[in-house]
Amino acid sequence: MTSYEQQAHIELQFWQHRMQKKPSFTDKVSKTVQTKINDLIPDKVHAAITTTIEKMIKAVLFGAKYTTSTSPELDTPLQLRESLVRQKIETYRNTATVEGAVTGAGGFLMGMADFPILIGIKLKLLFEIAALYGYDVKDYKERLYILYIFQLAFSSQQRRNEVYELMAGWQGYSGSLPGDADEFDWRIFQQEYRDYIDLAKLAQLLPVIGAAVGAIANYKLIAQLGETAMNCYRMRKISPLEIIKE
Repeated sequence: MTSYEQQAHIELQFWQHRMQKKPSFTDKVSKTVQTKINDLIPDKVHAAITTTIEKMIKAVLFGAKYTTSTSPELDTPLQLRESLVRQKIETYRNTATVEGAVTGAGGFLMGMADFPILIGIKLKLLFEIAALYGYDVKDYKERLYILYIFQLAFSSQQRRNEVYELMAGWQGYSGSLPGDADEFDWRIFQQEYRDYIDLAKLAQLLPVIGAAVGAIANYKLIAQLGETAMNCYRMRKISPLEIIKE
């Protein structure tokens, strides 16, 4: 194991520990704040957001095509893989930051437009990261793995504990997945994402503070997604015997 791989191994262990923590007092307070913000947004807006998320995620699961400019990297050292991954994360993070500021400054309707745009940015980033780690997203199970990454990054801590356990044992779990994507229940993805994202993003729809909230939230959300994706793929690249589970 190289010095870089040893450092990545340590980072992975710290991340694994975070994924398995029990919900904290802060998590419970965040839920209360989320509820108050939700009360400021009209019901028809909530319904529109939910429908948009549902359609986009369903398109990923059932769509015949995918978009990525990166071919799967099969025989590449971990350090080079992750250097390329970090470059992708930075590019997408900068794009999302600008997009969040513009739509946030544009008022209520522009703020609404940010939701589908940001989901598209996130999913495209995950496709690129998967390829850089050597996984072919033409395989629908790899697309499901991407959606689990998505959910792990943007779920409540309680749900995060459950998703992490599935992903830590992905090799065995993936063998039990249906062979046909039409048989897979995708609804939980949009439900958990919606519950999590409201706190960080719905304030973007509010006057005056929308632009600042949009830029900062998008920056942090993409960074968080990138970190989650890197560690999820590290779990598959590092031998299970080398990973210490908390």
